[in-house]
Amino acid sequence: MARGCHPSTVLAAVVVVAVAVATVAPTPAAAKSYNITKILAAHPEFSKFNEMLSKTRLAYDINRRQTITVLAVDNSAMASLDHFTLPTIRHILSLHILVDYYGSKKLHQLSHGATASSSMFQATGSAPGTTGYVNITSHKGGKIDFISEDADETAKPSRFVKSVKEIPYDISVLQVSSVLSSSEAEAPVPPPAPVNLTELLSKKYCKSFASLLAANAEVFRSVNETKDNGLTLFCPVDSAVAAFMPAYKNLTAKAKTAILLYHAVPDYFSLQLLKSNNGMATTLATASEAKKDYSYDVQNNGETVTLETRVVTASVTATVVDSEPLAVYAVSKFLQPKELFKVVEAPAPAPELSKKHKKGTDDTADSSDDSGDATAVKADAAPAVLARWVAAAATAVAGLLLMA
Repeated sequence: MARGCHPSTVLAAVVVVAVAVATVAPTPAAAKSYNITKILAAHPEFSKFNEMLSKTRLAYDINRRQTITVLAVDNSAMASLDHFTLPTIRHILSLHILVDYYGSKKLHQLSHGATASSSMFQATGSAPGTTGYVNITSHKGGKIDFISEDADETAKPSRFVKSVKEIPYDISVLQVSSVLSSSEAEAPVPPPAPVNLTELLSKKYCKSFASLLAANAEVFRSVNETKDNGLTLFCPVDSAVAAFMPAYKNLTAKAKTAILLYHAVPDYFSLQLLKSNNGMATTLATASEAKKDYSYDVQNNGETVTLETRVVTASVTATVVDSEPLAVYAVSKFLQPKELFKVVEAPAPAPELSKKHKKGTDDTADSSDDSGDATAVKADAAPAVLARWVAAAATAVAGLLLMA
């Protein structure tokens, strides 16, 4: 070993380089990625539970949350829900969605052997008081019981069977032995108030679009049949309909039906959800055309929500109605699907200026606003400084190693 050179010195130098690189250029955090429908699809014994999560729109609510535990029951246990209406089933199943993460290990290590967890039934405000809480108890021998806060004294707890899927600490899917009993969740849910869609649309913003819907019997029937189970309708304002009418009149009858259905999404999206979630939305036209996509990209930027079809980009300009299970929003343009119209390609980026041109060819170059160049120089400087710093540190480390 050379004079004054200790292994810890070399190690310290290496650590300094590593820490500096990690500090200046952190790696991006991994994005959350799970889909409850796909998770359960791999387990046929939960097919009825999976189907009901989709029909009640709870699957979407689960997928948009960061931390969740789903208490799944098998097909035989789901039979106990057959006599309930769909809105009531939504309440019962939302009690099986805990807004916290409970993997198998956490369940068996509960502090004091018991805890209470809020469910989605409680979190959405559907349950009064604490009736939407689920009590979890760990017994000797490893047995875990789940029972709702308002369960009848004669009700048997639902028992933990096995862990189906765990993605710490995002989602845990656990099988339980039976459907949780809750007098509040099982209470009949009153049907939504009847809505005359044509009358609603004709009051403001959407009178022209309402006329188009009413004139197409197939579209009108499809939209009306969907609205009570969950529907979001994007209605072009009257001026947008007027601007698009020459093109609309030239469409075939089949294309007219498809483009009207294209404005309807068979799910309820509140304005808050539109402002906080990006992604592709399938439409009633998707369901009517098995081999075609008929979807568009919903994007948000602050308070602005846009629908990007690759042919046009429309923005949501007003809320006509937003009351579950129906939402209607006025949009600035008539939505045109790529299946019927030519896609508008994004313009190619402008070529970069040469270094000579950036610096200027003589002293008379315009310098009235060089803030953009200054920003670019600062941005380019960081990687360069980092590279020189790392190179110098590496050289120092190499020198220490040669001395060893």
